[in-house]
Amino acid sequence: MTLTNAVKQRIINLASSQGIKIHKLTLNAGIPYSTISSFLNGKCSSITLTTLLHICEGCNITLKDFFDDDLFKNISDSLQKIPAEKE
Repeated sequence: MTLTNAVKQRIINLASSQGIKIHKLTLNAGIPYSTISSFLNGKCSSITLTTLLHICEGCNITLKDFFDDDLFKNISDSLQKIPAEKE
């Protein structure tokens, strides 16, 4: 599983575990529905940490709690390392 897919699934799981739909999650988080919808539907390939923080706050969890999930234990090695700058 890629990091992006794990983050998407974690957001979906959070809403489900709280018995709410994604729209309600965005209202609780104080962020536009379109922001999350675009990310979950693949129209946008990334999400900011600030947006994730708002989602966490809306779910009454910390960022640490967000990432402390089995979904993130088997992230594929598809993450590319940032190359060192040449001097």
